[in-house]
Amino acid sequence: MGVRPAKGQTDNFKAAWRDVRLARSVFLCLFAVTATSPDTVGAEAFRIIPQSASAEGQANAFAAQADDPSAIHYNPAGMTQLHGLQFSIGTNLVGGSVSYTSPTGVPVRGDVGGSVAIPPPSNLYITGNLKDLGLTTLGNIVLGLGVTSPFGLHVRYPNNGPFSSAITSAQLPLIDIKPTVAFKLNEQLSFGVGADIYTFASFIGKGQFDYKFNNPGIPGIPPGTPLEINGNDTAAGFNVSLLYTPLRNAQGKPLANIGLVYRSQATLHLNGQFMANGAVLTDARSTAVLPQIFSGGVAIWPVRDADREWKLEMDIDYVGWKSFRNFDVHLSNGATLPFPQNWKNSIVLMFGTEHRWLQMDRLPHWEVAVRGGYIRSQTPIPDATFNPIVPESDFNGITVGLGLLCKQNGSFLAVIPCGGVGKDGRGAIGLDLAYQAQIYESRTITGNINPTVDGTYRTMLHIGSVNLRVNF
Repeated sequence: MGVRPAKGQTDNFKAAWRDVRLARSVFLCLFAVTATSPDTVGAEAFRIIPQSASAEGQANAFAAQADDPSAIHYNPAGMTQLHGLQFSIGTNLVGGSVSYTSPTGVPVRGDVGGSVAIPPPSNLYITGNLKDLGLTTLGNIVLGLGVTSPFGLHVRYPNNGPFSSAITSAQLPLIDIKPTVAFKLNEQLSFGVGADIYTFASFIGKGQFDYKFNNPGIPGIPPGTPLEINGNDTAAGFNVSLLYTPLRNAQGKPLANIGLVYRSQATLHLNGQFMANGAVLTDARSTAVLPQIFSGGVAIWPVRDADREWKLEMDIDYVGWKSFRNFDVHLSNGATLPFPQNWKNSIVLMFGTEHRWLQMDRLPHWEVAVRGGYIRSQTPIPDATFNPIVPESDFNGITVGLGLLCKQNGSFLAVIPCGGVGKDGRGAIGLDLAYQAQIYESRTITGNINPTVDGTYRTMLHIGSVNLRVNF
């Protein structure tokens, strides 16, 4: 049974909650969980950047290529390059650790909830070209539906660590449902527009964000008591996109593409509870704003003929983290907890390449692609508001990938006829694999608003991704 404040201590309890210094100690990680936690899955601040194995193998430099169903995420306008009905499903297997050393030399090691993060961030995409499906009167329109895990998280630290009063574990099983439509205006220009519906799913984790820490000194609650804050909400945003193709080869395939994408802000009003030893002490509500993102990419194909294709691409994301100026938490006992953030905007650079063999003597009915890339990201989080739940620093990512596409007259796993899944020669089954080494620069935190988190952090993550594609 939970511990409640004793009679006569209510005023002291409320006064303690209004104390900014104590509020910072207690809620430092709450905001990080609701707004920044995906860094633990190879992300920039709170974004999980990889959302398909084909793109991740190229360091996610895919906004200008966008030629498989994951275009729903990377550049919806690119869906106009897809024919028939296409389907993709995949997941990211994330492992790694955070090594912390306190100013006095005390070491702590954190992980992603185990050797592999559970639940794993996953994705699903479905696209349908209406003209290919017989709905010619509607013009060159492609519909899509995506479901991604943009902020999936499970992170934990020892219960007796030096900053256990700030964080012991956290989960954020947030998903993004993405209904999308794209329109091809002409051979050079396509547009896309879609919704981003952010919500919590009951079948993933606990269906809410869940943040745990030990009592840092709240009156009426014994020191070290396990505390918990949880909450959930549904929020909506939108995205608009463009794909411009200034140059094509004789077969009509792009030799140069320019992709532009804008993703709007979305505001989560998180409603939940503050608990001690599993018993509810008070209701809690807070607001987290997911940032707007401007993305641009340029892709060129130095080689693109009937036998092979070679693509080079550079993408840049400009992320509006400056919107995180503060994060106030409101309790049902009347207390309001001010919590400044003072984040800054950040830039992510992505460089990727893909070499694809369209015809091979040893695999006559297959396409084979090899991929590689490099990603560089700035941290938007200053030392003063750094949190160990997000071991964020500037990072470098190295990626490699492999793509296999079984076409007409081929067989997948020597069992399934690939052409049999579609019609008019469009049937195909593909498998994409990728690996990313996420190498964070060592970061020493000093002068934090919660002194218990001061120290040196070293983070290394490994991300293995797989996607299965079917073209009908």
